[in-house]
Amino acid sequence: MEIRGVNYDTGQKLDDFDSRPSFDDGAVRRDMAAIAGDLHATAVRISGDDPDRILAAGRHAAAAGLDVWFSPFPYDLGPDELVRYLRGAAERAEELRRAAAGEVVLVLGCELTLFSAGFVPGEGLAGRTATMTDPATWSSPAGREPLLAGFQRARDVQRETVAAAREVFGGRLTYAAGLWEQVDWDLFDIVSVDAYRDSGNAGRYAEELRAYHRFGRPVVVTEFGCCTYRGAADRGGLGWTIVREDRSIPAEYERFEAEQVKYLHELDAVFEAERVAGAFWFTFAGFALPHRPDDPAHDLDLASYGLVAMRPDGGWEPKAAFHAVAARYGQPAR
Repeated sequence: MEIRGVNYDTGQKLDDFDSRPSFDDGAVRRDMAAIAGDLHATAVRISGDDPDRILAAGRHAAAAGLDVWFSPFPYDLGPDELVRYLRGAAERAEELRRAAAGEVVLVLGCELTLFSAGFVPGEGLAGRTATMTDPATWSSPAGREPLLAGFQRARDVQRETVAAAREVFGGRLTYAAGLWEQVDWDLFDIVSVDAYRDSGNAGRYAEELRAYHRFGRPVVVTEFGCCTYRGAADRGGLGWTIVREDRSIPAEYERFEAEQVKYLHELDAVFEAERVAGAFWFTFAGFALPHRPDDPAHDLDLASYGLVAMRPDGGWEPKAAFHAVAARYGQPAR
């Protein structure tokens, strides 16, 4: 793969959860140095709901020699708010693009049908996820019709966001799509998909990736990864949902760092076979999910996709997957 990437979170508020309450400039600079120097990544996808934080992190990433995928990630905005927000983010991405030595790609939103309001029925992320995963939604025309109409509204809004972004941003554009989304890829320069493999799609996963080549653009996996417990690979992008409302972990979940390593190697083989141009492991760190080895019921790192385990004091330690990614990305391109 030409693009060997890692996702990096600058903070996002999802209902009552804040993925990164504090944002320290020095810590970000050190993280970017580790992503470039220790992990041997060539690119970092920097996401969050504050474009100014993304810009600050992007400057450190560019200084470390990384290409930057500038990825504004708003939550619960309606269509009109979304267009204004993404245009403003595009202006900041252009500021970085003009100053950076490497490439800056603008990722114009992420899984809008799930994380934005006004497309899929349901209140917030939990409500929309419930709608999307409820078999009754798909089993009758009455269930499907509002969902399909919402998907079409999302496509219409994307045309507006792309037009607004291209007025102010001069680099390549893409969008981080969910596997369920139908995107007009003629609007974009790169086809990008958050491609988590789980027990439900494992049998058709390679075929689904292969199908994206029909759009005649480079295909990049903007997210893949799994959490840090035995069996997390089967849950893919929903692995984090094991956390209870009281922020505890049920006793049946066993910490197992090798789960992430196995997932990395298996999906890397698929990406090579399917000629994927690049992939971004999700994620460098789960900043709000500290590792508490002496308190398994509150070892929130089990629900983290991070390559590093966050200590309660704010520092981090590399996990087994960190070393596996470093070894893979450090190899010559095949």
